[in-house]
Amino acid sequence: MLRQAQGVAHKQDIAPVLARLNLDAMSHIAVGDDCAAIPDGDGFLLLAIEGFMPGFIAADPYFAGYCGVMVNLSDIAAMGGRALAVVDAIWTQDAASANPILEGLATASKRYNVPVVGGHTNTRTPTNLFSVAILGRANNLLTSFDAEPGHDLIAAFDLRGEMRVTGPYWDASSHAGARRLRGDLELLPAIAEAGLCAAAKDISMAGVIGTAMMLLEASQCGAMIDLAAIPKPLQVPLPDWLMTFPSFGFLLSVPPAHTSHIIGMFASRDIAASVIGQVNSSSQVCIGLDGETSTVWDFSEQEFMGCVRGPQHA
Repeated sequence: MLRQAQGVAHKQDIAPVLARLNLDAMSHIAVGDDCAAIPDGDGFLLLAIEGFMPGFIAADPYFAGYCGVMVNLSDIAAMGGRALAVVDAIWTQDAASANPILEGLATASKRYNVPVVGGHTNTRTPTNLFSVAILGRANNLLTSFDAEPGHDLIAAFDLRGEMRVTGPYWDASSHAGARRLRGDLELLPAIAEAGLCAAAKDISMAGVIGTAMMLLEASQCGAMIDLAAIPKPLQVPLPDWLMTFPSFGFLLSVPPAHTSHIIGMFASRDIAASVIGQVNSSSQVCIGLDGETSTVWDFSEQEFMGCVRGPQHA
């Protein structure tokens, strides 16, 4: 089920694109992270973009607009950064079709206190499409390339939400207060700047296991993951949760000496976090449940995204 998940398949689409653009681990700016990290003085500028599937826009246009900000902010936070501004590109059949998308975008922009500063608009197109790009900055970088054997894998989720009726989306954001949302995101740069963790990713449409595969491939490591240890809402069955996009979900690779501190930081804000596995030196991502284990992916047999640690991360 995990190997054939649509979110996992979409991540595999990245490898041929990287090859076509001549982007690999030898590139000046490493690819495979949640954002492009561009050295800037004593820190890094972070640049990311998200596009949204037409079916999602059609089924839930307000939430698609809201996610335009929310998911980009997660990318910035996952790399230890703070967002500065967003721009959007919207194509719709008419102005009326654009309104709920823009309403969601404006609501999230205000709630998270990140301004929309420009973009591209066309309301005379055959179909409705939407994408959002974001700029941020990090003082101390969290990457996808610095997980190491012996690290604990910590998964952190905001479980104070509900499933959207339109798809596998856990919404713990759109009805939350601005102060809470901003404070929760601040945890990631705080962890980075305290030197407690070097590698992290936000949990994407590939789910927590697919996201672990992305992180581990980039770091050229493997892991054993205990499915029973993954925090989840009581009302959501485990197979469904493994395929769900959480509005606040992060995976961190942490030296064991810092594990309890980081879990405590999340707990102080009522965010569920636990160790779900350990990073090892193998090429395999394995899962276990009720005494049984299985290999989800073996990077020595098949690449996933094709993004691996280059010489700048050696």
